[in-house]
Amino acid sequence: MPLFEQIALDSLLQNNGERKADYVSSLYSIADRGIIATRKASRNMFELCWKPLEPALGDTKTIYFSPTGLLHRINLSAVPFSPDSMLADRYQLLELGNPREILSGAANQSYSNTALLFGGIQYEMDSTAIFAANARSISASDLATRGETPSFEVAAGSRGGTWGYLSGTEKEVQSVAGILGADGFEVQIRKGFEATEEAFKTIGSRGPSPRILHIATHGFFFSDPRDTTKHKGGLNENEAGFKTSQNPLIRSGLLMAGSNYAWATGKPLKKSMENGILTAYEICHLDLSNTELVVLSACETGLGDIQGNEGVYGLQRAFKIAGAKYLIMSLWQVPDKQTSLLMTTFYRKWLEEKMTIPDAFHAAQKDLREMGFDPYQWAGFVLVE
Repeated sequence: MPLFEQIALDSLLQNNGERKADYVSSLYSIADRGIIATRKASRNMFELCWKPLEPALGDTKTIYFSPTGLLHRINLSAVPFSPDSMLADRYQLLELGNPREILSGAANQSYSNTALLFGGIQYEMDSTAIFAANARSISASDLATRGETPSFEVAAGSRGGTWGYLSGTEKEVQSVAGILGADGFEVQIRKGFEATEEAFKTIGSRGPSPRILHIATHGFFFSDPRDTTKHKGGLNENEAGFKTSQNPLIRSGLLMAGSNYAWATGKPLKKSMENGILTAYEICHLDLSNTELVVLSACETGLGDIQGNEGVYGLQRAFKIAGAKYLIMSLWQVPDKQTSLLMTTFYRKWLEEKMTIPDAFHAAQKDLREMGFDPYQWAGFVLVE
């Protein structure tokens, strides 16, 4: 069933210099609120993306869907159909990475009660601390085998600044650890200079991957270089391989301990060490087949750039290739306070109230909504199976 032409959605998603919070609120608002009325597209999100489907849905309450293109940038559950109601109030919307997952059926896999949490990461340079952390968590043989995945240098000085410490993420992982521990989970926390790329790459190599992998850090994404060439007159001849790659798995990733040095200089702290910039390509080579849930709770800038097209998709595909069942990720930069509140509420509903992961996630978002938070503060996160 044809819904709309891509140009209509592109026009609706166009940000005409609005403050990000206003931009997001306008997308998830009814047209007569004023902001969205200034857009080239006269229809709102509901009228464009969903209303044509309504006659065919009948009494259906549970809907599985797999978005493509710019639809990856929309949280359909948060799309309003009236001033006080949104699609999540009418349907249970379950996002799939691939529609074929419906046909394959749900496998009854048992998971161990283990969790690995990354947060409170120190992005600044301290080669001694990071080298010592690697020595405690990784053997020399582990370091030697990682050459199987390609290493891409970072173009020095091309990104404008470095990554700031996210103080709320340490509190977040400590709160999550408390909830998990009370439910009988064996929890490990990697924070500060312990949250290295080397430590991340050992996941699944010494035994089953953890049931829960919670990562509170910055994320990034570089636009398709072909688009950059078309719109900006060509790429700098010194641009890094991962930045100019046509593979979105190489152009997106996560920032680990000590990554600011490589981000600023294009080189790792030491030749024997990783650069701290973990690409989606590297993630997809991990074995996460025993991981039920991956949470990316503080993925800002590139991953959260709402004008982007592939950033979230790159990491989504990587973790699904690696074998994770569920993935919670952000579509834009969500404020720190609301992020932590959403995450702790979700874990409590899942583990303490014994809800399913999808039910717990949607119930947590509903709680924040009922507390009076606007869509910018809670709708940025989506759950993908």
